[in-house]
Amino acid sequence: MAFGDNRGSQSALAEINITPLVDVMLVLLIVFMVTAPFLQSGIDVDLPEAQSTSTPPSGKDDKIITIDKSGQIFLTGDQASSYSLDTLGPKLSTLFENQPNKTVYLKADRNVPYGSVVQVMAVCKQAGIERIGMITQPEEPKGSGG
Repeated sequence: MAFGDNRGSQSALAEINITPLVDVMLVLLIVFMVTAPFLQSGIDVDLPEAQSTSTPPSGKDDKIITIDKSGQIFLTGDQASSYSLDTLGPKLSTLFENQPNKTVYLKADRNVPYGSVVQVMAVCKQAGIERIGMITQPEEPKGSGG
């Protein structure tokens, strides 16, 4: 009487069940779709409309000064803290200390008083900024409504 092992009679499982993999991938896709809009942090600004042929700044090194509707002043890359007119000048001076191209773009809400925008522009000029660009929203064509 010989004792045989049953290993030879069973075949190895050669199929992979991909249903759990697909379930995990769909859950991850939904998570990324829901969280993606929150990753684009920014300041809510209602830009004025104007006809313009120039393109907005697109480089990573471009500095944008944002004035929101409450009059708070923010600088690109530093949305966590707002600046006053007194603190904005020294910050700009240190940022552009050794840069040959001293260009700043100004993005102001349409409801901000004109005097506030001019004050920020004056602080930029005092800090040694050579060029100030204004960011606006493209004007919608008139007469397209029906």
